[in-house]
Amino acid sequence: MRELDALRGFAVGGIMVVNTWQHLPHQPATGVDWVIDALFQGRFFPIFSVLFGISFVLFWRRAGRWVLLGRLAWLFCFGLIQHTFYGGEVLTDYAFYGTAVLLPVSFLAGGMPVLLLGLTVVGWAVLVGGGPLLIPGLFLVGMALMELRPPRWLLLPVFAVSALASALLTAAHAATGDWQVYGVAALAGAAAYATGLLLVLRPWLSALLEPLGRMALTNYVSGTLIIFLTTPWLKSDPTRWSVVVVATATVAAQILFSRWWLARYRYGPLEWIWRRLTWFRPVPNRLESGRDQNRPLPDPGVT
Repeated sequence: MRELDALRGFAVGGIMVVNTWQHLPHQPATGVDWVIDALFQGRFFPIFSVLFGISFVLFWRRAGRWVLLGRLAWLFCFGLIQHTFYGGEVLTDYAFYGTAVLLPVSFLAGGMPVLLLGLTVVGWAVLVGGGPLLIPGLFLVGMALMELRPPRWLLLPVFAVSALASALLTAAHAATGDWQVYGVAALAGAAAYATGLLLVLRPWLSALLEPLGRMALTNYVSGTLIIFLTTPWLKSDPTRWSVVVVATATVAAQILFSRWWLARYRYGPLEWIWRRLTWFRPVPNRLESGRDQNRPLPDPGVT
C-alpha cells in the first residue's frame, strides 16, 4: 500500500494549492489563475476521493462495518470543528457519503456492478453541477477498484487516453466556457495525474510523498488553518503569486514535519486521535527502538 500513500500525499499537495487559491477573487485574471484553473482545479480531490473508497474497503474488511460507522461519525465531528474556521471543509461530506452510500453498497457482491454504479453517479454529478456531488460516485469507483484489482499494464493506456482527453477538453472549455466540459476535463486530468504518478514513481519520490500521505488528515486540516491565517495577505495580492508561496511553503514544511514525526511515531497527531476515538481504547503511538518505522502497527482489536 505504499504506492497508495504516495498517491495520497500527491493529492494532499495539489489540494493545498487549490484550496489556497479558490477562495480568492480571480478578476482581473492573472497567469497564476490560468495555470491553477487549467492544471490544478478539480484534478486532485477526485484522486483523494477514490483513495478514500479504497481505504474504506481495507478498513471494513479488517474491522467490520460497526467500527467503520463509528470511525465515520468521528470524522464528521472533525469536520464540524474544522468548519469553525474553514467553511470549505469536506470532512463532513466524506463522513456523510461514506455512511449513506459506501456502507449500504458494501453489501453488494462483485466489483463490476459497483464500478458501473459509481461511473453512473459521477456522470449524473457532472450533468447537475459537479462539486461535492461527485464525491459519492468517486467513492464507489475507489471501492470497485479495490475489489477488481485491475492489472498494472492498464496504467499506460489509461494515462495516454486520459491525458489526451484532459488536454482537448480543457482547450474546448477555454473556447466555449461550458462547465460540464470543464468537469469532464478535470476528471480526465485526475486520472492522468494518478496513473502518470504511478508510472514514474521511484523510491526517492515515494519516500518524499509517503509521509505526507500517511498523515493526510493532519496535513489537510493544518493546511486549511494556514489558509485561514494568511487569507488577508492572499486577498491583498493582485498577482496571486502569494498563493504559490503559501502553498509551496506549507507543503514543504508538511513534508519535513511528516518525515520527522513518523520517524518517532506510528501515526500522525490527528490520525492517532482518530484511532483512539474509533476504538475508544489506548492506541500505542511512539515507535520502539528497532521496530520497522515504515509500517504502522495494525489497529487495536483487528485480527
